Amino acid sequence: MTLNYYPETDSLYINLSERPSVESQEISESILLDYDANGKLVGIDIDNASNKVDMEKLILSQLPCRVESHIGKTNFS
Repeated sequence: MTLNYYPETDSLYINLSERPSVESQEISESILLDYDANGKLVGIDIDNASNKVDMEKLILSQLPCRVESHIGKTNFS
């Protein structure tokens, strides 16, 4: 699992799988679920992430993933 935050668009993408997405479903305003060809969830796209996720409280060291900020490609693990 990889978290990618894009500050220029304030979007957070949670990549759950290496499988490609073939279909997306909007489940609420600014939140999309991505599915593979077998209907399995492969990603979650959150627009306006800073309004939906408290980045200050997100405990990165406890997450089993890598976080990438696409400004300077900063990685936390």
